[in-house]
Amino acid sequence: MTVNGFRQLAFMLRLCNRYIGKYTMLCLAMLSLAGYANAQEPVKLAEPTFKAGEELNYRLKYGWFTGAEAHLRVADTDTKFEGKPAWHIIADGNTAGTFDVFYKVRNRYESFIDRNTLLPYLYTEDRHEAKYKHKDHVVFDHQTGKITANSGVYPFSGKVFDFPSAYYFARCLDVSKLKIGDKFDLHYFLEDAVQTLTITYLGKDKVDCPLGTFNCLKFNPTIIPGKIFRKNSKLYLWVTDDNNRIPVKAHVELVVGSVTMELTNAKGLKYPLNPLKK
Repeated sequence: MTVNGFRQLAFMLRLCNRYIGKYTMLCLAMLSLAGYANAQEPVKLAEPTFKAGEELNYRLKYGWFTGAEAHLRVADTDTKFEGKPAWHIIADGNTAGTFDVFYKVRNRYESFIDRNTLLPYLYTEDRHEAKYKHKDHVVFDHQTGKITANSGVYPFSGKVFDFPSAYYFARCLDVSKLKIGDKFDLHYFLEDAVQTLTITYLGKDKVDCPLGTFNCLKFNPTIIPGKIFRKNSKLYLWVTDDNNRIPVKAHVELVVGSVTMELTNAKGLKYPLNPLKK
């Protein structure tokens, strides 16, 4: 492959790293709205499905090439918000291999969430994508219904998340009433607006990843055609059908080729991860 070819693929994977990471977080988070099908609040489990020390690692592949990696972890923190204890969620994304030479990406997303409600208090992001750099500092005030970000102050109502908080909130909810074809709207804050993503539940499936074969729930988030997605592109996400609710695989078709995200390592889990086979 030529140098220009690698640069184009690296740029494509940089975009995919951002978009797929976003849709993966949000797709799992849509489970938090399962109860809204009947205009009822979803039932939150008595105990969270995760604990401090949990770490999840993923890789993104463009065809046969590993182009990026993602790492999520949960940490204890002494920082309190409104006098209440919080979890500290850290998500890192970076390019890998040859792609790291031509288009280096080093992104970090952090969220501090209430240990009881799991709603976000503070979200930060620090993105380094080749020569492009971007930082944001977002405060969620659930009492006044205001989000304060670097770009301004934005009103909101109901449950609104950042990406990491949405992911972990959703893992702690009862999803036993989902039916094939159910559609959900998730509200999330991104850069300068509260936005909405529509996601469809497609049923149960078995899927392979580097850690084995798992029973999964399958989802299809709506994606918008543009720079990297074709008009008929589909994004699919598989989440373990167990107490952990961990995404093990995602796949999306691009204008040229496709990208797959796979779970490569998981440790510090609260519940055993039991593949059907390894």
